[in-house]
Amino acid sequence: MTDAEDDNHKVWNLAEKIGFCMLATQSGTDLKARPMAAYAERIENAFYFLTDVASHKDDEVSRHPNVCLAFADSKGQKYVSISGVAEVQNDREKIRDLWATPAKAWWDSPDDPSIRILKVTPSSAEYWDSPGTVISYIKMAAAAVTSSKPDMGENAKVQM
Repeated sequence: MTDAEDDNHKVWNLAEKIGFCMLATQSGTDLKARPMAAYAERIENAFYFLTDVASHKDDEVSRHPNVCLAFADSKGQKYVSISGVAEVQNDREKIRDLWATPAKAWWDSPDDPSIRILKVTPSSAEYWDSPGTVISYIKMAAAAVTSSKPDMGENAKVQM
């Protein structure tokens, strides 16, 4: 596996493991972010989200399809930022495929006519994968004493 393939694999693994992200969209001249449950489909090169037809994010995506997905595991010191293009779909079969317990908080069943799919096709990403909070603090303290830069783990920019 090449370094680029390894980095791409790392992005997908981190995003899948973390599972939830902040979806950032453009609203007029402002950026808005909200937490969303992400369904990563590596083979399809896509992230899927269940959304409601009446939500503002659907209108924002229609006007400005470039979005950012920010995944964070702060305790594990693992972060992924994914840029991509979003589109709203009314794929009833895909909605049923993605239906899971968390969706029941918003809708009664996958047949609810207000459910939509928000599909994000990633174009690029960047990840930060550190060894964890305690080890990171130890490395920072050691670097401060020795006047060196700490090795805080892996970081890479990735074309998707």
